[in-house]
Amino acid sequence: MKWILTSVMVAGLFACKTTRPAVEKTADTQLLPGGPAWAALWQQRSGEYKALCLQAYQLAALRLDQYVAAKGNKALAVVTDIDETVLDNSPYSVHQALAGKSYDDKSWMEWTAKAAADTVPGAPSFFKYAASKGVAVFYITNRAESERAATLKNLQQYQFPDADDQHLLLKSTTSGKEPRRQQVMKDYEIVMLFGDNLGDFAATFDKKPFEERNAAALKAAPNFGSRYIVLPNPMYGDWEGALYNSSIS
Repeated sequence: MKWILTSVMVAGLFACKTTRPAVEKTADTQLLPGGPAWAALWQQRSGEYKALCLQAYQLAALRLDQYVAAKGNKALAVVTDIDETVLDNSPYSVHQALAGKSYDDKSWMEWTAKAAADTVPGAPSFFKYAASKGVAVFYITNRAESERAATLKNLQQYQFPDADDQHLLLKSTTSGKEPRRQQVMKDYEIVMLFGDNLGDFAATFDKKPFEERNAAALKAAPNFGSRYIVLPNPMYGDWEGALYNSSIS
C-alpha cells in the first residue's frame, strides 16, 4: 500500500524544518526535501497525473498499431524505462521527505528490495497489448545489478510481459542508456521508447545544461507522441542536475 501524504504529514514536515540549523539557501536546499514531497502528493492524489499517464499510453497504443501495420522483416521492440514510467516510486519520496531527507543509495535500495511499487496508470495494459501484437518489450533502467531480482519480482507481480533477465538491461558502467539501446537494435527495430527523463530517448539529452536540453527537446519535437512517449515526473530527474550544474546560482 502506498504511503499517502496527508495534510497533517505535510504540516509536520515543514514544522520539522524550523528546528534545523539555518543554512544558506541555494537551489538544492530550497527544493529538497519539500519539492519532492509536494510532487509526490500531486502524483498520488491528482486526477491530472492519472489523466496524463493514461493519455500517454492510449496514444502509444494508436501509434503502435501504425508501426505494426508497417512492419518490415526485422522484429519489432519497444524500450521502456522503469521508475516513474511503469512503476510508481512516490512512496519512497514521501518517506524520505517526512524524514527530512532526499535521495540516497541505501534508502533507495531498501525501498526497491521490497518490490512494493505500484504501477503507473496505463502501463500494464499498454505493454501487455504490445506483447499481444508480437512486439518485444525491453526494460532499460539505471537500477543497479544488485536490484535485479527485486525489480523482476515487482514487474512480474503485475504480469508485465518479457519481465526476465534477457529483457532487463540494468546500469553497468555508465548511466547513459545509448549503449543498451544499441544492444537491443542488433536484433530488433525499436519503434517506440518510453520514459520520464529525456535521457530515456536519445544520447543527445545526456549531461547537458538545461538550456541545451531544452533546445534539444524542441528540435526533437516531431518524435514526441510518435516515437517518444513521455510520462510526468516532477519528483526528480536529470533536469535537476542540469539546473544545479548550470551557471545559475
